Amino acid sequence: MATALKHLSDYDPASVPDATNMCVGIVVSEWNSEITDALLEGAVNTLTKHGCLPENIHVKRVPGSFELIYGARQMTLNGGYDAIIILGSVIRGDTPHFDYICQGVTYGIARLNTISEMPIVYGLLTTNDLQQAKDRSGGRLGNKGDECAVVAIKMAKF
Repeated sequence: MATALKHLSDYDPASVPDATNMCVGIVVSEWNSEITDALLEGAVNTLTKHGCLPENIHVKRVPGSFELIYGARQMTLNGGYDAIIILGSVIRGDTPHFDYICQGVTYGIARLNTISEMPIVYGLLTTNDLQQAKDRSGGRLGNKGDECAVVAIKMAKF
């Protein structure tokens, strides 16, 4: 398990460029809101910690993880963003729905990254159970939202 090797919230702050003049869009899924709200909090806190002004962080919510693709695409069309972060959580259930959603979102965001003028950062948690999601959204393994914010800043300055 890769996360066991690295705490999601650990990084060298000196390696992160200044985000003072950045504008970041965040698309967050309402599904599994206990998890996605924690991811959002981590992302926003990390962006502001590195200088991004709160008024330059634009958050849009979509009903589920599959809709993250559409939300990210709309943000690319509206422009003005240096980076876009998608945040969602899919927890494995008893049907293959998990596999289809995870694969579809991954493909959709990868495709958007190849055609967009700005980076779109993948922040979809794909876990086997609720505890794994909690561990990765501010729990014992850190917060994927923190990691996504750092990636967004670095990629915007790429």
